[in-house]
Amino acid sequence: MAKADIPATREDCEARDRDDPLAAVRGEFALPDGVIYLDGHSLGPATHAALERVQTTAHEEWARGLIRSWNDAGWFELPRTVGAKLARLIGAGPDEVIVTDSVSVNLFKLATAALPLARGRAIIVEDSEFPTDQYVAEGIASLTGADLLRVSSGEGANALARTGGVLMKSVVNYRTSLVEDIAGAEAIAANAGGVIVWDLSHATGVLDLQLNAHGAKLATGCTYKFLNGGPGAPSFVYARADVAMQMQSPVSGWFGHAEPFAFDASYRPLEGVGRFASGTPGVLSLSALDSALAVFDGISMGDVAAKARALGDLVAARTTALGLESISPLDSFRRGGHVSVRHPEGYAVTQALITRGIIPDFRAPDAIRFGVAPPYVRFVDVWDAMDQLADILATRAWDRPEYMRRSTVT
Repeated sequence: MAKADIPATREDCEARDRDDPLAAVRGEFALPDGVIYLDGHSLGPATHAALERVQTTAHEEWARGLIRSWNDAGWFELPRTVGAKLARLIGAGPDEVIVTDSVSVNLFKLATAALPLARGRAIIVEDSEFPTDQYVAEGIASLTGADLLRVSSGEGANALARTGGVLMKSVVNYRTSLVEDIAGAEAIAANAGGVIVWDLSHATGVLDLQLNAHGAKLATGCTYKFLNGGPGAPSFVYARADVAMQMQSPVSGWFGHAEPFAFDASYRPLEGVGRFASGTPGVLSLSALDSALAVFDGISMGDVAAKARALGDLVAARTTALGLESISPLDSFRRGGHVSVRHPEGYAVTQALITRGIIPDFRAPDAIRFGVAPPYVRFVDVWDAMDQLADILATRAWDRPEYMRRSTVT
């Protein structure tokens, strides 16, 4: 976004908020008074609809319907019906997404199942990836005998071009917010006979993802960040229809069976992506996610992505003016839904902000991450948060013993 488009005053921010095509969506969220929430890239806030749905599912469908609700309330179909809703947000077909398990488990399933499809038996992961992705890569290599190639940041596609194999790669880097070129990487993979498993955890719900159009074959991601599914909300699997039919999940649980209630002794997989389901799904979490996704009904992911870029530009401009170094791209088209800046006492600064009702988050060793979830973050929210940040830095309000003590979750 051009510099002239970045609000220069709070009044400019108010004007942008008045013209925001997503403005009405903010009312769908149960946001606490007096809080500016800039941590939706780690845990999205609750929606009113999700909270009401959990109550209904628990008190009516579970407490009164009991086991009948697997049929009567549609519990059995939730992994598929919720997956179909989510598919639009990532540019996939409604029958190519299923909600199941966690990101860690799904990374393991997809990358392991992809190995037989690839030329070369290597599991490739960059050293800047989220730790879970690296840990899962280590585990797959240990179990399968595939070579583990841990390469430097940005070198994953080049390694894939040299060796083939399976690359595990985030579309948006959890620390820097750098956005990967999906189409470009998939073209490299196609030429090399390799396969990419995309981690969409920091991308889904904030970018205008077009997985089918860009040639992506396999992906997983979480639903508790920009999708607001709630703490521990289930993950999802995307498998392009033609690719899914060639794959065998290494976790062949009964919900991935073609006829789970036939109780066959031997496994026969469901058609398509359904074969990546495993155990019984968590109905309370799935129900919450189902209703949380209603926030995206009728809104364009192009509008969502455009607002994320504009809000991020405002964070970048204000923090740069404060002398903070950004580790996120200044080019908004190469940046996801958060902006990370460095400060030697980043943890203490984050705690000082939280005390004032501004909630970002911290990533070791020194990064403060400001998430700009477009459905509910306003331009005035960012402006006011940056004003508070400026005051904290100018007065050294962060320099207090209680702000130095590290909590378990940072």
